[in-house]
Amino acid sequence: MITNDFIILASQGIHARPATTLIRLVKNFKSAVSLKRGDKTVRLNSMLNILSLTIKGGETVTVLVEGEDEIEAAQAIGLFFTEQLKDL
Repeated sequence: MITNDFIILASQGIHARPATTLIRLVKNFKSAVSLKRGDKTVRLNSMLNILSLTIKGGETVTVLVEGEDEIEAAQAIGLFFTEQLKDL
């Protein structure tokens, strides 16, 4: 299992557009991917799951990736949080 923490760089946090982009990204991998904020953890397979976390800009989230392609998945998700999210 790979665990990474990310600070949300988008000032509006994670709303519908980035949530949809993140779900599409995760579907490219076989690994199970979860997102954690505080003490709540959700699977990244539903926009409602992600939106239920109400993630705001500047907050820290943890991404948990586990599966046969976890290294590749973690790298792609890391790129999403560090480079792509701020532009959505």
